[in-house]
Amino acid sequence: MSTSENPVLSARTHPRPSARAGHALHKGQQTKQVIVDAALQLATEIGLEGLSIGALAEVTHMSKSGVFAHFGSREELQISVVHAYYARFFEEVFLPAMTHERGLPRVKALFDNWMKRVAVEIHSGCIFISGAVEFDDRTGPVRDALASAVKTWLAAMHRAVVQAKTQGHLHPEADEEQMAFEMHGLILALHYEARFLKNPISIARANQGFENILRRYGQPVAADSAHSSSSISPLKE
Repeated sequence: MSTSENPVLSARTHPRPSARAGHALHKGQQTKQVIVDAALQLATEIGLEGLSIGALAEVTHMSKSGVFAHFGSREELQISVVHAYYARFFEEVFLPAMTHERGLPRVKALFDNWMKRVAVEIHSGCIFISGAVEFDDRTGPVRDALASAVKTWLAAMHRAVVQAKTQGHLHPEADEEQMAFEMHGLILALHYEARFLKNPISIARANQGFENILRRYGQPVAADSAHSSSSISPLKE
Protein backbone atom coordinates (compact mmCIF):
# COMPACT_ATOMS: atom_id res chain seq x y z
CA MET A 1 0.00 0.00 0.00
CA SER A 2 1.36 3.41 -0.92
CA THR A 3 1.79 6.26 1.54
CA SER A 4 -1.03 8.19 -0.14
CA GLU A 5 -3.37 5.21 0.31
CA ASN A 6 -2.55 4.77 4.00
CA PRO A 7 -3.87 7.73 5.99
CA VAL A 8 -1.97 6.70 9.13
CA LEU A 9 1.37 6.44 7.32
CA SER A 10 0.62 9.62 5.38
CA ALA A 11 -0.06 11.53 8.61
CA ARG A 12 3.23 10.29 10.06
CA THR A 13 5.14 11.24 6.92
CA HIS A 14 3.44 14.63 6.49
CA PRO A 15 2.31 15.68 9.98
CA ARG A 16 -0.23 18.46 10.24
CA PRO A 17 0.66 21.59 12.22
CA SER A 18 0.01 20.82 15.88
CA ALA A 19 -2.37 22.76 18.08
CA ARG A 20 0.67 23.80 20.09
CA ALA A 21 2.31 25.32 16.99
CA GLY A 22 -0.89 27.18 16.14
CA HIS A 23 -1.12 28.51 19.67
CA ALA A 24 2.49 29.67 19.53
CA LEU A 25 1.84 31.47 16.25
CA HIS A 26 -1.25 33.19 17.67
CA LYS A 27 0.67 34.19 20.79
CA GLY A 28 3.48 35.57 18.63
CA GLN A 29 1.00 37.69 16.68
CA GLN A 30 -0.52 38.97 19.91
CA THR A 31 2.90 39.87 21.27
CA LYS A 32 3.78 41.71 18.07
CA GLN A 33 0.52 43.67 18.28
CA VAL A 34 1.30 44.64 21.88
CA ILE A 35 4.69 45.94 20.75
CA VAL A 36 3.17 47.88 17.84
CA ASP A 37 0.54 49.45 20.12
CA ALA A 38 3.24 50.50 22.57
CA ALA A 39 5.39 51.84 19.73
CA LEU A 40 2.44 53.80 18.32
CA GLN A 41 1.81 55.43 21.69
CA LEU A 42 5.49 56.21 22.08
CA ALA A 43 5.78 57.61 18.56
CA THR A 44 2.95 60.11 19.16
CA GLU A 45 4.99 61.47 22.08
CA ILE A 46 8.56 61.38 20.78
CA GLY A 47 8.17 60.87 17.03
CA LEU A 48 9.12 57.98 14.77
CA GLU A 49 12.79 58.89 15.02
CA GLY A 50 12.64 58.48 18.78
CA LEU A 51 11.64 54.84 18.49
CA SER A 52 14.24 52.26 19.35
CA ILE A 53 14.29 48.57 20.19
CA GLY A 54 15.71 49.43 23.62
CA ALA A 55 13.00 51.97 24.44
CA LEU A 56 10.26 49.54 23.44
CA ALA A 57 11.82 46.73 25.43
CA GLU A 58 11.68 48.96 28.49
CA VAL A 59 8.08 50.05 27.90
CA THR A 60 6.80 46.53 27.20
CA HIS A 61 8.97 44.91 29.88
CA MET A 62 10.52 42.61 27.31
CA SER A 63 14.09 41.83 26.42
CA LYS A 64 15.70 43.63 23.49
CA SER A 65 16.14 40.30 21.73
CA GLY A 66 12.45 39.55 22.27
CA VAL A 67 11.42 42.81 20.61
CA PHE A 68 13.98 42.39 17.85
CA ALA A 69 12.64 38.92 17.06
CA HIS A 70 9.38 40.49 15.86
CA PHE A 71 11.01 43.35 13.94
CA GLY A 72 14.22 42.66 12.08
CA SER A 73 15.20 46.32 12.18
CA ARG A 74 14.26 49.71 13.61
CA GLU A 75 13.09 50.71 10.14
CA GLU A 76 10.68 47.77 9.98
CA LEU A 77 9.34 48.80 13.37
CA GLN A 78 8.77 52.38 12.19
CA ILE A 79 6.93 51.21 9.07
CA SER A 80 4.72 48.93 11.18
CA VAL A 81 3.81 51.92 13.32
CA VAL A 82 2.91 53.99 10.24
CA HIS A 83 0.66 51.19 8.98
CA ALA A 84 -0.97 50.80 12.41
CA TYR A 85 -1.61 54.55 12.65
CA TYR A 86 -3.15 54.64 9.18
CA ALA A 87 -5.39 51.65 10.01
CA ARG A 88 -6.68 53.48 13.09
CA PHE A 89 -7.21 56.68 11.08
CA PHE A 90 -9.06 54.71 8.39
CA GLU A 91 -11.39 53.10 10.93
CA GLU A 92 -12.15 56.30 12.85
CA VAL A 93 -12.34 58.85 10.03
CA PHE A 94 -13.01 57.18 6.69
CA LEU A 95 -15.20 54.14 7.36
CA PRO A 96 -17.94 55.92 9.39
CA ALA A 97 -18.24 58.58 6.69
CA MET A 98 -19.01 55.92 4.08
CA THR A 99 -22.41 55.39 5.70
CA HIS A 100 -23.43 58.88 4.57
CA GLU A 101 -24.79 59.51 1.11
CA ARG A 102 -22.45 60.73 -1.60
CA GLY A 103 -22.03 64.46 -1.93
CA LEU A 104 -21.71 67.15 0.71
CA PRO A 105 -23.13 64.90 3.48
CA ARG A 106 -20.17 62.55 3.00
CA VAL A 107 -17.66 65.40 2.65
CA LYS A 108 -18.97 66.95 5.84
CA ALA A 109 -18.83 63.58 7.66
CA LEU A 110 -15.22 63.10 6.59
CA PHE A 111 -14.26 66.53 7.86
CA ASP A 112 -16.23 66.14 11.10
CA ASN A 113 -14.58 62.77 11.79
CA TRP A 114 -11.20 64.28 10.96
CA MET A 115 -11.85 67.08 13.45
CA LYS A 116 -12.74 64.54 16.16
CA ARG A 117 -9.46 62.79 15.49
CA VAL A 118 -7.56 66.08 15.67
CA ALA A 119 -9.22 66.90 19.01
CA VAL A 120 -7.48 63.82 20.42
CA GLU A 121 -4.21 64.47 18.60
CA ILE A 122 -3.92 67.99 20.00
CA HIS A 123 -2.87 66.26 23.20
CA SER A 124 -1.23 63.11 21.85
CA GLY A 125 0.31 64.25 18.55
CA CYS A 126 -0.18 63.23 14.91
CA ILE A 127 2.31 60.86 13.31
CA PHE A 128 1.45 62.11 9.82
CA ILE A 129 2.48 65.65 10.80
CA SER A 130 5.44 64.88 13.05
CA GLY A 131 6.60 62.27 10.53
CA ALA A 132 6.48 64.83 7.73
CA VAL A 133 8.79 67.09 9.75
CA GLU A 134 11.17 64.22 10.50
CA PHE A 135 11.31 62.69 7.03
CA ASP A 136 10.48 65.51 4.59
CA ASP A 137 14.08 65.82 3.36
CA ARG A 138 14.94 62.12 3.46
CA THR A 139 14.50 59.14 1.21
CA GLY A 140 13.75 55.57 2.11
CA PRO A 141 10.98 53.10 3.03
CA VAL A 142 9.77 54.97 6.13
CA ARG A 143 9.24 58.21 4.23
CA ASP A 144 7.60 56.25 1.40
CA ALA A 145 5.19 54.58 3.87
CA LEU A 146 4.28 57.94 5.41
CA ALA A 147 3.78 59.67 2.07
CA SER A 148 1.73 56.77 0.70
CA ALA A 149 -0.61 56.81 3.71
CA VAL A 150 -1.17 60.57 3.53
CA LYS A 151 -1.67 60.54 -0.25
CA THR A 152 -4.17 57.69 0.04
CA TRP A 153 -6.22 59.65 2.56
CA LEU A 154 -6.07 62.91 0.59
CA ALA A 155 -7.11 61.05 -2.57
CA ALA A 156 -10.17 59.72 -0.71
CA MET A 157 -11.05 63.23 0.42
CA HIS A 158 -10.62 64.58 -3.11
CA ARG A 159 -12.79 61.76 -4.49
CA ALA A 160 -15.56 62.68 -2.04
CA VAL A 161 -15.38 66.32 -3.17
CA VAL A 162 -15.54 65.27 -6.83
CA GLN A 163 -18.62 63.17 -6.06
CA ALA A 164 -20.20 66.19 -4.36
CA LYS A 165 -19.73 68.17 -7.56
CA THR A 166 -21.14 65.29 -9.64
CA GLN A 167 -24.20 65.22 -7.36
CA GLY A 168 -24.76 68.91 -8.05
CA HIS A 169 -23.91 69.99 -4.51
CA LEU A 170 -21.07 72.27 -5.66
CA HIS A 171 -21.00 75.12 -8.14
CA PRO A 172 -20.35 73.82 -11.67
CA GLU A 173 -17.13 75.86 -11.84
CA ALA A 174 -15.94 74.75 -8.39
CA ASP A 175 -12.30 73.62 -8.28
CA GLU A 176 -12.41 70.26 -6.50
CA GLU A 177 -8.66 70.09 -5.95
CA GLN A 178 -8.61 73.56 -4.43
CA MET A 179 -11.49 72.75 -2.09
CA ALA A 180 -9.77 69.57 -0.86
CA PHE A 181 -6.51 71.49 -0.52
CA GLU A 182 -8.17 74.13 1.66
CA MET A 183 -9.77 71.49 3.87
CA HIS A 184 -6.38 69.87 4.40
CA GLY A 185 -4.91 73.30 5.09
CA LEU A 186 -7.45 73.90 7.87
CA ILE A 187 -6.39 70.71 9.62
CA LEU A 188 -2.70 71.58 9.38
CA ALA A 189 -3.34 75.10 10.67
CA LEU A 190 -5.41 73.68 13.52
CA HIS A 191 -2.59 71.40 14.63
CA TYR A 192 -0.13 74.29 14.60
CA GLU A 193 -2.43 76.75 16.37
CA ALA A 194 -3.76 74.33 18.98
CA ARG A 195 -0.75 72.15 19.74
CA PHE A 196 2.09 74.63 19.30
CA LEU A 197 0.55 78.06 19.95
CA LYS A 198 -2.06 76.79 22.45
CA ASN A 199 -4.75 78.97 20.86
CA PRO A 200 -7.95 78.20 22.84
CA ILE A 201 -10.31 79.02 19.97
CA SER A 202 -8.39 77.21 17.21
CA ILE A 203 -10.99 74.42 16.91
CA ALA A 204 -13.76 77.02 16.51
CA ARG A 205 -11.63 78.78 13.89
CA ALA A 206 -11.22 75.57 11.92
CA ASN A 207 -14.94 74.82 12.10
CA GLN A 208 -15.73 78.33 10.90
CA GLY A 209 -13.23 77.91 8.09
CA PHE A 210 -15.01 74.77 6.93
CA GLU A 211 -18.37 76.55 6.95
CA ASN A 212 -16.81 79.27 4.81
CA ILE A 213 -15.59 76.62 2.36
CA LEU A 214 -19.08 75.14 2.11
CA ARG A 215 -20.57 78.54 1.39
CA ARG A 216 -17.92 79.45 -1.17
CA TYR A 217 -17.95 76.21 -3.17
CA GLY A 218 -21.41 74.77 -2.51
CA GLN A 219 -24.67 75.42 -4.29
CA PRO A 220 -26.83 77.66 -2.05
CA VAL A 221 -29.39 74.95 -1.22
CA ALA A 222 -26.79 72.22 -0.59
CA ALA A 223 -24.52 74.47 1.45
CA ASP A 224 -27.38 75.77 3.59
CA SER A 225 -28.60 72.20 4.16
CA ALA A 226 -25.13 71.07 5.22
CA HIS A 227 -24.87 74.07 7.51
CA SER A 228 -28.26 73.53 9.13
CA SER A 229 -27.48 69.89 9.89
CA SER A 230 -24.11 70.76 11.36
CA SER A 231 -23.36 70.49 15.05
CA ILE A 232 -20.76 73.22 14.67
CA SER A 233 -21.37 76.22 16.92
CA PRO A 234 -20.86 79.75 15.67
CA LEU A 235 -17.39 81.11 16.24
CA LYS A 236 -17.15 83.04 19.48
CA GLU A 237 -14.15 84.79 20.95
